[in-house]
Amino acid sequence: MSDDVEIAYEVHGEGEPILLIHGFASNGKVNWGSTGWIELLTKAGRQAIVIDNRGHGKSAKLHDPERYSAREMALDSSRLIAHLGHERVDIMGYSMGARLTALLGIHHPEQARSLIIAGLAANMVKGVPGSEEVAAALRAPSFARAEGKQGRAFRAFAEQTKSDLEALAACMSSHRVLISEEDLATIKAPALVIAGEDDTIAGPVEPLVDAIPGAEGVVLPGRDHMKAVGDKTYKLSVLDFLDRRP
Repeated sequence: MSDDVEIAYEVHGEGEPILLIHGFASNGKVNWGSTGWIELLTKAGRQAIVIDNRGHGKSAKLHDPERYSAREMALDSSRLIAHLGHERVDIMGYSMGARLTALLGIHHPEQARSLIIAGLAANMVKGVPGSEEVAAALRAPSFARAEGKQGRAFRAFAEQTKSDLEALAACMSSHRVLISEEDLATIKAPALVIAGEDDTIAGPVEPLVDAIPGAEGVVLPGRDHMKAVGDKTYKLSVLDFLDRRP
């Protein structure tokens, strides 16, 4: 329970903990289980903590956009870390989860041993276009009535993950405050930024790397937003980063 919102999570394996925060319209099982991440991390001797963000997976489905501020969603993860009795954990987020990961590094730095920000790069600062289109597509009476390439893609994915469409639409309709370069400059944890070369949702890696002190960057050749999640280079880069960090 985070404040008055029921938050679902799973813990896999033993060892140094890493919190995994999934992307929009996904859930912990799809984002991290189906792509092999949980197995990879547990075999590497780490404990994988997998959260379902509010409105997603097995967590509470709220239909009020006001309940989906990024700060509050990041606080759900912060509360989970504390609930599990961990002082500091490595944190990896993909897409929407990457934004929440950055916010944890900014507002809850004492809990972040390191940050892995994937599937969202320069557009974390510039903004991701198409939120109104996606929300409208999620609220359309059927997939056939959904409009826009991006809107239809997220509607199809939401149906595939058997999500609560109205909860996702509320999440997408929430007021979005961009993360400034000034805020990113306050991050003290070691950070790794990863995105696909063809990921138009994430934007280019380099500007976000430049905004976070000491950050490293990895570009995944030929990968777009959907295909980058289970990429081998992404996985190897993360394992190397975790092995090297203090």
